[in-house]
Amino acid sequence: MQVGMTMPVMEPDLDATLLRDWARAVDEGPFSSLCWGERIAFTNPDSLTLLGALSAWTERVRLVTTVIVPQLHDPVMLAKALSTADLLSGGRLTVGLGIGGRDEDYRAVGADPARQKMGELAAAVAVMRRVWAGEKITKSVLPVGPAPTQHGGPPLLVGTIGPKTVRSAATWAEGLAGITMDLDIAKQNDLFDVARDAWRQAGRAKPHLATSFWFALGDGDDARDQVRRHLLRYMNWIPAEYVEAMAPTTGWAGSPEELVEVLRRFAAVGTDEVHLIPTSSDLGQLRCVADVVAEVNRSG
Repeated sequence: MQVGMTMPVMEPDLDATLLRDWARAVDEGPFSSLCWGERIAFTNPDSLTLLGALSAWTERVRLVTTVIVPQLHDPVMLAKALSTADLLSGGRLTVGLGIGGRDEDYRAVGADPARQKMGELAAAVAVMRRVWAGEKITKSVLPVGPAPTQHGGPPLLVGTIGPKTVRSAATWAEGLAGITMDLDIAKQNDLFDVARDAWRQAGRAKPHLATSFWFALGDGDDARDQVRRHLLRYMNWIPAEYVEAMAPTTGWAGSPEELVEVLRRFAAVGTDEVHLIPTSSDLGQLRCVADVVAEVNRSG
């Protein structure tokens, strides 16, 4: 099983130096991928602008968007931006796509929240695939380029936690980029089984099965409170009392040794990749997790 690391893009007080240091530290290994998510009505960096910077700041690690919401973008311009990033990164891009869960992001860009549907997402994917195939979308002199480095465009993952949306993505996605809120591994494997069955019925190769969870390294209440503070900031569209109620059982907090065991349990159910989500921008925690991942890799 591979382990990726998410950029701390939802943390406060970010600057270019911190983001660059994180990216380069992840690129040094042993992480398999460098991930980040998209929000519009928030203080995080723009996902596509950051993608260009990460392409330049890294050389080895795979770049994974978890996730971009196509309905917030023009699909042709999104396809052009992503193929440019695939070119700049030397073919290291994987694109996670989802419908999003926040009406405010749709309204911020003038998009209709009623478009939060998998059919709308699939239609955008179809347009992007045509662009990446070099088709002319309109009567133009040349098709929209540049051509992506990866033939046919970067691999696409569906970002979802619902069985229905997993099934609907089996015709266009290469796999799943999900999230587990409570680290219920049996429930996560049930969703993986849905994906395995849907991809098989669609005549597709075995899907890439990835999930993610928030984490904090530390002892006792301090680590759990770090997760709590992060959730209160990130989940600002939910009433604070609801976030407080879910915080004790959302994400993971504990010691490096305990994290090793959690990752081994995910590996045991056939998880292909775990994307860890930091609840702090502390580089010290990143380096500690790097040691954990190295230990997991050594033990197979």
